[in-house]
Amino acid sequence: MSKKVSLTVNGSRFDIELEDAFAQYLIKQMKNDFNTDGNNDAKTLLYAYVRKNAELFKQEEEITAILNNFNLQE
Repeated sequence: MSKKVSLTVNGSRFDIELEDAFAQYLIKQMKNDFNTDGNNDAKTLLYAYVRKNAELFKQEEEITAILNNFNLQE
């Protein structure tokens, strides 16, 4: 099944259909980054994008460190 997720940016509403499990996860995350009941400006969108990429960067560094530890133990 799918669920519609919506976000308003600069007065334009964007709706996307997502798989239920991912939609629930995304809605929870969006509530941390956006005004899910109102309008968001481009600056808010940019900051959320940068924050999420910083999180991904940190995760990738941690995964690389873990993999390097496994390789050293062999």
